[in-house]
Amino acid sequence: MSYNLQVTIDRDSGFCFGVVYAIDMAEEILEEDGYLYCLGDIVHNDEEVERLKLLGLRIINHDDLKNLQNEKVLIRAHGEAPETYRTALENNITLIDASCPVVLKLQNRIKNSYDDNEKILIFGKHGHAEVVGLQGQTNNEAIVFQDIAELDALELPQQITLYSQTTKSTDKFYQIKDELISRGYELKANDTICRQVSNRYSDLEKFVQNFDKIIFVSGKKSSNGKVLYEVCKKYNPHTFFISQVDELTEIVFSPNEKIGICGATSTPMWLMEKVKAALEAY
Repeated sequence: MSYNLQVTIDRDSGFCFGVVYAIDMAEEILEEDGYLYCLGDIVHNDEEVERLKLLGLRIINHDDLKNLQNEKVLIRAHGEAPETYRTALENNITLIDASCPVVLKLQNRIKNSYDDNEKILIFGKHGHAEVVGLQGQTNNEAIVFQDIAELDALELPQQITLYSQTTKSTDKFYQIKDELISRGYELKANDTICRQVSNRYSDLEKFVQNFDKIIFVSGKKSSNGKVLYEVCKKYNPHTFFISQVDELTEIVFSPNEKIGICGATSTPMWLMEKVKAALEAY
């Protein structure tokens, strides 16, 4: 039975400029040197990481970095804490710094707040690479929270400064801001959410309404993947989250359905093309 699915990829989906920049840099060095160390997954997408590993990318963690000497190491778009730069200097490691400019700017702002003795809260995911780098600017003194309920048990000073991980939900950030103000805190709130991520909310909202079903393609580890998937599901309840092509078999399609494909800022276009080809072959 042929399904004749009409499949369209959202052309605004896929890598943000920070990820494109990091991957271009990695590919260039891999072509010259044949291998390159990268501190953590270059992007929160297992399929893309595998592709780059085949080209010679070697993923290492912070413990590995301490034991490495006289090598080149790529810092991915998420950025790093000052500690990483110190280790590199001690071990004669050349850092290929592909930190996203939006993240670097945020690190800088947080460091300045910390130097001014402000009490800093960061709305972000515990243990996320970007958040670890941000917290590092404050000597790990900033309070990281994913949900406002985490702050209930804490004694916070009257004056606080709020920042956000760049890929968080704008709506949730403003809800948190309003809630803290209503609790009587003197709040300096800094909306530091990347516009390349937040602008996708309205793009996706329009895109997903044109289809019977939406296939949202993203790595399970991607923070903005979770946020953007929720946006799609809100405006089209028939939205399905997949990380790889073979997960399509779990979804039931009907003949002649219109299917839209979209993804996170860490989803490679080639993977969405692969999903499209698989659907068209049904």
